Parts: sequence; structure tokens; C-alpha cells
Amino acid sequence: MVRRGDRRLLVASENYAERVEFNLDDMPAVPRGHWSDYVVGVVRLMEHELGDLCGANLLIHGNVPQGAGLSSSASLEVAVCKAFLEISGEALDGTSIALLCQRAENEFVGARCGIMDQFISVHANKNHALSLDCRTLESRQLPIPAGVRLVICNTMVRHSVAAGKYNERRAECEAAARFFWRARAWG
Repeated sequence: MVRRGDRRLLVASENYAERVEFNLDDMPAVPRGHWSDYVVGVVRLMEHELGDLCGANLLIHGNVPQGAGLSSSASLEVAVCKAFLEISGEALDGTSIALLCQRAENEFVGARCGIMDQFISVHANKNHALSLDCRTLESRQLPIPAGVRLVICNTMVRHSVAAGKYNERRAECEAAARFFWRARAWG
């Protein structure tokens, strides 16, 4: 990321071989159903929370497989947030970054994701698993023993949190949890 002297944001993606440009004073108010929505959501929320940001040229290249359910959107959000914090001289702790990025995905992109993906994107440590209580945000690093190997398989089933059935499934799970909570309280 390179700081600019104006309020323009130029975002180029090597993964999509395309670029988008925005004026920070006139950012899109609604998502377009485009990968840049994740960038716009984070920048809009950062400006709301921290004040005006400077313009920037941002080159994105990611190696997290997109649509495989491995949090490519969260990693993009966190990278954008950290890059803007660095060039603006602002600071946020890791948990605040994760919460800001989750809010951007919930409120702008429209995906009602939880905090886990953004949290691990900020707090991950090499050769460690992260134990996270998503209700309290208590976490701890758990060393992975040297002999243990993790295998991640790409099933080639494409996931789309924002455009898929994720929000519908989440609403159904929340309704079921409320039902059982009430049943337990009455029981």
C-alpha cells in the first residue's frame, strides 16, 4: 500500500486481474456484489470510527483459496484494515481490528458472519491452534506438537457467505437456539 496525497483509493487485485477506484468522500453506500465490497466496507467503517483517512494505492494478492470456506474475505478485510492503520499512523489492538472487520462484513457486505474468521486472521500464530470463546473473546494459543500434521482439503464446493444461504442458515440456527433456550427455561 502506498499513501496518496489525495482522497482517492485505487485497489488493484492480482487475483482478479482488475482494479477499482473510489473517491473516499463518495464511497459506495451499498454493496455491488463485487470483491471490492469487502474493501469498501472496512474503509467506510474505519472512516466512521477514526475520521478521514488518506487516499492510497493498494495492491492485493491473496493465497487463501476463495470460496473454499477458509476465510478469504476475513483475511482481505484484516489486511486492508492493517494497511490503512499503518499508513495513517492510527492504532487499534488486534481484537478491535477483528471486531471492526466483522462489523464491516455484517453491516456493509450483508453477511451475518461471526467473529471467528476475523479473529483468527488477526491473532493466528505459526505452529499454534487458537482456542476462542466467541461469546467472551477469551482466547489462548495452543502449540501444535511437532509430529502433528494438518490436512486441509478443497472439496471444490464453492462457498459464498454474502450471496449464498449462509444468512438463512444462521437465522434458522438462531431460531432453534432461542426455542431450546426457552424450553430449558420453562422446563
